[in-house]
Amino acid sequence: MLNPSLIAELREAIGPENVLDTLEDRICHSFDGTFAEELPDVVVVPTTTEAVSRVLQIAYREGIPVVPQGMGSGLAAGSVPFGGGIALSLTRMNRILEIDRENMTASAEAGVITAAFAEEVESVGLFYPPDPGSIKHSTLGGNVACNAGGPRCLKYGVTADYVMGLTVVLADGRALRMGGKAIKNVTGYQLLQLFIGSEGTLGVITEVLVRLIPKPQHVRTALAVFPRLDDASRAVNRVLMAGVIPATLELMDETAVACIEEAMHLGLPLDKEALLLLEADGNDEASVLREMDTIADVCRQSGASEVRIAGDERERAELWRARRSLLPSLARRAPNQLLEDVSVPRSEIPRMVQRVKEIGRQYDLPMVVFGHAGDGNLHPTILFDRRDAAQWSRVEQAVRDTFAAAVEMGGTLSGEHGIGTLKRDFMELALGTNSVQIQRQIKRALDPKNILNPGKMLPGH
Repeated sequence: MLNPSLIAELREAIGPENVLDTLEDRICHSFDGTFAEELPDVVVVPTTTEAVSRVLQIAYREGIPVVPQGMGSGLAAGSVPFGGGIALSLTRMNRILEIDRENMTASAEAGVITAAFAEEVESVGLFYPPDPGSIKHSTLGGNVACNAGGPRCLKYGVTADYVMGLTVVLADGRALRMGGKAIKNVTGYQLLQLFIGSEGTLGVITEVLVRLIPKPQHVRTALAVFPRLDDASRAVNRVLMAGVIPATLELMDETAVACIEEAMHLGLPLDKEALLLLEADGNDEASVLREMDTIADVCRQSGASEVRIAGDERERAELWRARRSLLPSLARRAPNQLLEDVSVPRSEIPRMVQRVKEIGRQYDLPMVVFGHAGDGNLHPTILFDRRDAAQWSRVEQAVRDTFAAAVEMGGTLSGEHGIGTLKRDFMELALGTNSVQIQRQIKRALDPKNILNPGKMLPGH
């Protein structure tokens, strides 16, 4: 526990209303979207970059761990305060600072909810494409810290492709402002990219500047039904090779579909092995319709027994409601789920899907396969009971084999969820010893006392 005098100093530095130390408040900041949890010693909820700087100055002087947090939607235990210390919540820094239509940029504080930010941008005819599955409750700062993606990544890219500027508070309390509205900027080392995806281990992100694009005027969405999972996997590349880049191309296997249907009663087929959810968008309606016709034809030629094209926005919303309800629906099958996030070259999608199913059978574990198949980002999800020690041991082995398979196929450990602690011990497998050593050196240079989210990302650090 922290010395009461330090808690008093924090209250004096940022205001007593922004320092929380009751057990209830500490419990609320002890977990994320995984099953991991640990209590912080105190919670601070600053409202300005300057307040974050004051907190870190105190923490750096005393060597107190600081764990940056958003809304706790992470899936790698990256914001769980293992070892106690200060949970630094950015949720009260939730203002959209500017939407600049002329330069097509927007700036916001790190605690802004991503969906609220996207809606505000769209209200003026612009578009922020990154759309993580947690879009309705994750924060912009958390998305940057993990380089979040989402279904639209295939066509539009991930969070890093839109970040133009950041304000970051370093371990010793210095505020670092990087980037700006200039489209071209190659002055000096590209520090901006260093902090994107750093999971709070190099600095605390407090403000974000992103580029925007014009909002697409027309969208068509389709659901392709495949009797065989292997055919659905192979259809992914065939759609792309036909010259179409869909806005989204999502894969769901039979277990995922069954769980959604049990929960939502949407009329999804229960006698087929896979569904593809595909979307085309753009500003020319005729081009969007042609793209959707091509997508439907390719799916049928690849083995789809049915292709349903949404006729209006209501039908489109129903299809997306099915996809967005997937994770909550899986809770009907088991008390715990381990949602993984491997990424492989698109050509390896069929082989990776087959391998995941083999691993599930090998360890007698239900493994659901879904994800953003269009860009090779799959989410093998293990359903299990954490209270069963023998089952948990099999889960650990299945995860190890899944990561090994992804790396063997030229892929990697994470496409969008980050590393946190759940994937930390596999970093050398994915990147090699030299890469991990260099990353440790960068960490020591920016955080010599190792107070920023210690124990995350890098093994043995």
